Amino acid sequence: MITLAGLPLRIVPVQVMQATRPHRMLERQWMVNRAGGWMVLLSGFFEPLFYLLSIRVGFGALVGDVEDGGRLIPYAEFVAPALMAASAMNGALYESTMNVFFRLKYDKVYDAALATPLTSGDVALGEIGYATIRGALYSSAFLVTMWALGMTSSAWAIGMLPVAILISFAFSAIGMAATTYMRSWADFEYVPSIMLPMFLFSATFYPLSSYGDWQWVVQISPLYHGVAMTRSLNLGEWSWAFGGHLVVLVAMALFGVTLTAKRIERLLLP
Repeated sequence: MITLAGLPLRIVPVQVMQATRPHRMLERQWMVNRAGGWMVLLSGFFEPLFYLLSIRVGFGALVGDVEDGGRLIPYAEFVAPALMAASAMNGALYESTMNVFFRLKYDKVYDAALATPLTSGDVALGEIGYATIRGALYSSAFLVTMWALGMTSSAWAIGMLPVAILISFAFSAIGMAATTYMRSWADFEYVPSIMLPMFLFSATFYPLSSYGDWQWVVQISPLYHGVAMTRSLNLGEWSWAFGGHLVVLVAMALFGVTLTAKRIERLLLP
């Protein structure tokens, strides 16, 4: 018989429950960045900011206002929160896929880590945590830029940052879990083939109502749930739908962490 008190122990795998030193993986990454790895981190700041500036300075003026939920919104303010959510996703996925793959298959970082008292749970949580931090840094810079350009419509816009961190965590966990199944660099062609449709068709550039009978397809996209929350917060609007959006992202994160820890143990430990 499973009691409510013991339910989390049944859901969270033992590999994660036994993780006590994930901060050591973060410490290692900090040392790598100090030695010159910060250039990789810095490079990811610019692409989403260029998107934002192009919408704010040029394209937004051509489109004018859009109607979303019966409310007219300047197009730049409509798109900006969605781009922030996409920035959190991109930063997390780039770190948790290609960079993790190199450390797993070529640099043998995790083999060395597991030869110490670190566990597979420590490795999984540490690496997912770093990818989350990377996505959070990009999102923070994005939010500051939105504020500087006058694209935040409400004081509740600050709430977009914790949502972006959750987006980063969810996609970091799923990204690293998927990476453990990658066999070669050629397999990474699947990553942009999944990311690009999510970026374009998660109500990022168009209101959900514009998809007509295909709205349910958009709502399948994990990114859509982050976009919906960041856009509502920027407008200072709250909805019971937030509960459903949060459940999807939290479930992604838990599934990704669980699978990653188990896969790291299976691949690297006898």
